[in-house]
Amino acid sequence: MQEKLESIYQKALADLEAIHTSEEVKAWDSRYLGRKGEMTLILRQTGKLPPEERADFGKRANEVKNLLATALEKREALIREHELARSLEEGELDVTLPGRPLTMGGLHPSTRMLRRIKEIWADMGFQVYRSRDVEHDEYNFTLLNMPPHHPARDMQDTFYTTQPNIILRTHTSPGQIRAMHDYSEDGTRPIRVILPGMCYRYEQITARSEIQFHQVEGLAVGKGIRMSDLKGTVAEFARRLYGPDTEVRYRASYFPFTEPSMEVDVKCHICGGQGCPVCKRTGWIEIMGSGMVHPEVLRNGGYDPTEWSGFAFGMGPERIIMNKNRIEDIRYFWANDLRFLEQY
Repeated sequence: MQEKLESIYQKALADLEAIHTSEEVKAWDSRYLGRKGEMTLILRQTGKLPPEERADFGKRANEVKNLLATALEKREALIREHELARSLEEGELDVTLPGRPLTMGGLHPSTRMLRRIKEIWADMGFQVYRSRDVEHDEYNFTLLNMPPHHPARDMQDTFYTTQPNIILRTHTSPGQIRAMHDYSEDGTRPIRVILPGMCYRYEQITARSEIQFHQVEGLAVGKGIRMSDLKGTVAEFARRLYGPDTEVRYRASYFPFTEPSMEVDVKCHICGGQGCPVCKRTGWIEIMGSGMVHPEVLRNGGYDPTEWSGFAFGMGPERIIMNKNRIEDIRYFWANDLRFLEQY
């Protein structure tokens, strides 16, 4: 037994010197010092020796086990140092190399277009007027010449709240009434404002319609304002947005809060008026609805329609972006897809 113990000791030391990885260290520990290792098994055989040999054998066996454990610790520490040095060498960084460029965020295409529209109207003397997203039915419909049961209300697929008569605005037009109330509070004053913001409609989401979208409303109220002022103003806006050679046409239309009303089109800048899929083969692209403020709406806003007149217009920034960039699906704007957003 004594000879076998010494043989195990020498073999274990030799094997320990031959290992070079942490995995091999674990395997060596399990083979010689583990619960089923050779040192554990030989110690269990101490009881088979003659009584007079047990003490000396047990003393030597424990001594060998401690020596092997100490040797294992030293070898393990040495291997860790070598592995760390190898890792540092293989993963060495060249600090003289240029760093990787950081990807910067960008403005949403709708935000870019809103800023451009605001910039143009600001140059034309219009101020930005902020209006609320959550509106009262009276401002969203009634004061805009759409009393209860008016058929035009069916065109506005409305989001209602649990509070009676409180809704999400379906257009930015209720801001017209609020602006007129503010400007007429201390005596009627001329108005020239735009009202940008988000609108909400309970519609089926398709390539051409969304439940939320931006609008930019415009309102000018003064004395002696005529339809010719409206036509000249929107034509100037179109030329500043699309280019100085932009051609504009006007089509009669209907809106409950303007009379007379008209749609404003520009000649398709993609096909030059020849007809293409973007303009639906007509050669023209609609950019806004507009009209002279209805006398009843002026009266509801606190202005005497016998003395004051005005015009209003409304446009959709997303629609303008789609027309300018041949985007065929409005859902791209709210899908948060970086492949789309990073193009702007």
